[in-house]
Amino acid sequence: MIHADFYQFKGKFREFKISGHAGYAESGKDVVCASVSSAVQLTVNMLDCFDCEPQVSADENIICCSVKDGETASMLIGQLLRHCRAILEEFPKTINITIRRCKYV
Repeated sequence: MIHADFYQFKGKFREFKISGHAGYAESGKDVVCASVSSAVQLTVNMLDCFDCEPQVSADENIICCSVKDGETASMLIGQLLRHCRAILEEFPKTINITIRRCKYV
């Protein structure tokens, strides 16, 4: 299962962490993993394009991205959340989505 954690501070998205595998199909043929990976990459690229200064770390099967405070950054991360929810609706039990409060200011 993919774990998609979204973090908010004062109602604005500031960070996301995506990890795991959907398990929908074998590696290399999993459309859910491909969809989420593509959406994450697009989100990070858009954050960079709009000067939101994304801080990204990636390791095998996990990517974390945090941004400075800003309406545009929050909106873009919110759209990633919306996209993950749409994927989950189409492919149930493949993504676990959580929204949490940031632990920092």
